Amino acid sequence: MYDMLIENARICDGTGRPSYIGSVAVKDGMIVAVGKSNGEAAQRKIDADGLVLAPGFIDPHTHYDAQVAWDPLITCSSWHGITTVVMGNCGVGVAPVRPHLRDVVMWDLVNVEAIPFEVMQRGIDWQWETHAQYLDALQRRGLGINIASLAALTPLRHYVMGEDSFERAANEGEIATMQHLLREAMRAGAFGLTTTILNNHIGYQGRPLACRNASRAEFAALCQVLREEGRGTIEIALTGTSPGTVTDEEYDLLEFLVRQSQRPVTFLALFNRPGKPDSYLGAVEKVKPILGWDKAVPQVTCRPLRIQFNMRNPFIFAVFSTWHPVFNKSVEEQIKIYADPGFRQAFREEMDRRRIFGGQWGRMTVIDAKTPAVQAYVASKKTIAQIARDQGKDPIDTFLDLAIADNLELLFDLQALNFEPEGVKNLITDPRFLIGLSDGGAHVDMLCDAGYATYLLGRWVRQEQVLTLEEGVRKLTSVPADFFGIPKRGRIAPGLVADLTLFDPETVDAKDPEYVWDLPGGGKRFVAKAQGIKMTIVSGQILYKDGEYQGGLPGKVLRSYDA
Repeated sequence: MYDMLIENARICDGTGRPSYIGSVAVKDGMIVAVGKSNGEAAQRKIDADGLVLAPGFIDPHTHYDAQVAWDPLITCSSWHGITTVVMGNCGVGVAPVRPHLRDVVMWDLVNVEAIPFEVMQRGIDWQWETHAQYLDALQRRGLGINIASLAALTPLRHYVMGEDSFERAANEGEIATMQHLLREAMRAGAFGLTTTILNNHIGYQGRPLACRNASRAEFAALCQVLREEGRGTIEIALTGTSPGTVTDEEYDLLEFLVRQSQRPVTFLALFNRPGKPDSYLGAVEKVKPILGWDKAVPQVTCRPLRIQFNMRNPFIFAVFSTWHPVFNKSVEEQIKIYADPGFRQAFREEMDRRRIFGGQWGRMTVIDAKTPAVQAYVASKKTIAQIARDQGKDPIDTFLDLAIADNLELLFDLQALNFEPEGVKNLITDPRFLIGLSDGGAHVDMLCDAGYATYLLGRWVRQEQVLTLEEGVRKLTSVPADFFGIPKRGRIAPGLVADLTLFDPETVDAKDPEYVWDLPGGGKRFVAKAQGIKMTIVSGQILYKDGEYQGGLPGKVLRSYDA
């Protein structure tokens, strides 16, 4: 007798092959039969009535490393049919960590991923020191969906070098210790290594994130571990100059990582410049010698990158060295800096010198304010550029004066990237790219793109029809599973794990983000609910039905060696 039999489903098996009406039988958490049902007995029978049955979606780019300590359901990714998340990206994470460096690790996450420090203080119980102990602690606690953990270079350097990790490259002895720790993490089941070279990725006390100080000798030694283990991927936040470009320096490092590791490398991120929907092709041409699923794979997003923020956490300005002293200061200290004409002029000069950001004042509005005098600008829906023209002021002065007038509570909205449909279409239909960049668990009060999978199916499959249903599902399932080596998932076939998503192709989509106050201590975050997801099944157990949690924690800490 089967544990579960799903009948009359439109099966999209994750391979891209044409879908078909059939049944899927499950026993002991595994798919045991696929095809036509002959009335077999099952403890639970589900009539799918023509709904699409797909493998559970796999999100390749999340930052749930901290959140999973207090939220075993890993919301809101799990609401959207996602059954596995890859976390530990961009060189930041929470393991390994020495007890006296926990605050440093958390401040790194504040500055790079905009996760509130107070929330992490309340929510993380630190039942681990090494990466292996971290994975074991998460499995003991229980998980709603699966995690595949990548080893982040920044906490690794902190663990070995302490405060020196912010200042210099590692010496030979330290490199040997990092090699040992990475090998230990890989043998505990980690799925690879992550790092960043982006200059807007700053860490504790506004200093460059520690992994940005890594030398080629360090990278070579860590790549050697992956090469010798014969598994794992590398993820690197690489392209920080302008959308659609890769510099000589960036290409040189990317080629080095591919060659030294002999493992796949995914790099962030490809976007198109406004008004130039094919500008990404310049970056593609640059990396062409190493482009390929067994070498270098760009990561792209199917959603507009829209950020909502206030000036308490000036994350979007971290690319400017002028702003680094503003981070991790009190409101009073920040207001003093923002009001300083010298600071404003230094920012203006750096922005002009580097020729970045200036045009975005025309895509920034104010959407919430506490002070009555400022609330009028919310109602006007004018951009910062328009308000500056009305006031006869420079946009920088207008922007900072408004923030100060609302005691840094003023909420800004910025259409940053990917807001032109033609450019997004080109990126998501290119067969050489990995769709991801959800950043689930990060920037919690600024954006929520964790529903990228349902958005892809709703916008780009159903509405725009630039992808077939079968191809859309493939890009969300077997493509990331194969790239990261995620075991026994990403397809519907006998012998694979019964991680499944049942959805209505006529209604599936991601709803607009909304605020909730459900973080530890009542902290605020954006969430985006799903529509059209009828059932999410993890290891043969129904986790959600029509958006309602059904109980249980069937998820697992996946191990990269469990092929």
